[in-house]
Amino acid sequence: MTVDPAVAGRSLADQAYETIKDRLVMLDIRPGEPLNDSLIAVELGMGRTPVREALKRLETDHLLVSYPRRGTFATNVDITELAAIWDIRLVLEPVAARRAAENATPAVKQEMREVLERLHGLDESGDEQRELMRLDMSVHRLIYRAAGNPHLEDVLIRYDNLSTRIWCLVIERLPGLSGHIVEHAALLQAIVDGDADRAAELSLAHVTHFEEEIRKVL
Repeated sequence: MTVDPAVAGRSLADQAYETIKDRLVMLDIRPGEPLNDSLIAVELGMGRTPVREALKRLETDHLLVSYPRRGTFATNVDITELAAIWDIRLVLEPVAARRAAENATPAVKQEMREVLERLHGLDESGDEQRELMRLDMSVHRLIYRAAGNPHLEDVLIRYDNLSTRIWCLVIERLPGLSGHIVEHAALLQAIVDGDADRAAELSLAHVTHFEEEIRKVL
């Protein structure tokens, strides 16, 4: 386990949090697998204190669970939670898209234009599934950040993480992964154009379509 260079400038606790979170979300740390703070600290090249802080945060995110005298474990991916997660996302994702269209700064819009270039060439890019999934997560996080509401951003990141874990569990049975991600192009363009109604509409359609695809393979 190594620290992602993208988070290397943050505090040690933040570095540990982001690195462990990525491994939990992508199921590199399998559901039910135990985590040892001492071993993780050695792997990350840092002390146990920042790792323990990170593990506590990840419990709040529902990615870890601790039991007295037993230890800390990656939470199981519970498919039955799908409906509850999507109930929340169906309401809040369009809100975030609308606010992003209204509030996105020029700098964030430029980031979106750069992502749009990547998306427009995605069919020929030959990206592997894991990289496509990371691209999907980065697009969602860009939209959440653009909305300008840190409380909304925190909530949506948490539920997007849980959704992605379900996605990872069934990814081998999901066709057309790149097509799903390309759907983001129209959404980002609507945000860049400041079209709040269209952004909200496309966001709702995207989340709905994703849920339908997941349910087909469960």
